[in-house]
Amino acid sequence: MASSLTIAVKRIHEPAGPGDGTRFLVDRLWPRGVSKEKAALAAWLKPLSPSDRLRKQFHGETADSDEAWDAFRRDYFAELDAGGEEVKAALFTLDAAAQAGPVTLLYAAKSEERNNAVALREWLERR
Repeated sequence: MASSLTIAVKRIHEPAGPGDGTRFLVDRLWPRGVSKEKAALAAWLKPLSPSDRLRKQFHGETADSDEAWDAFRRDYFAELDAGGEEVKAALFTLDAAAQAGPVTLLYAAKSEERNNAVALREWLERR
């Protein structure tokens, strides 16, 4: 995905807006308190979310520490790089939407700076 494409990240608890474009949930678990109607998703791209092991490890550590964030990103990028057919299919869906207009990656984490959607956007822009 070329970096010229618009990829935004947004908490799923925030209302959908016209500038969001195509909205994709990229969390492994469905967020509490959010109905599917309110989420206004094009798709739930679970294959692009961190593994359960990595998600639990990151949330179990001090997510605010630079070391934990760097380790999470490194391990998450390795998971994405090693992704199989499900990851490729999810990337195809995401790429097709991004070619048509803005894309928003949705997450449920409280941190706006350190979450899997931010890391995924970084990985997408590098590939």
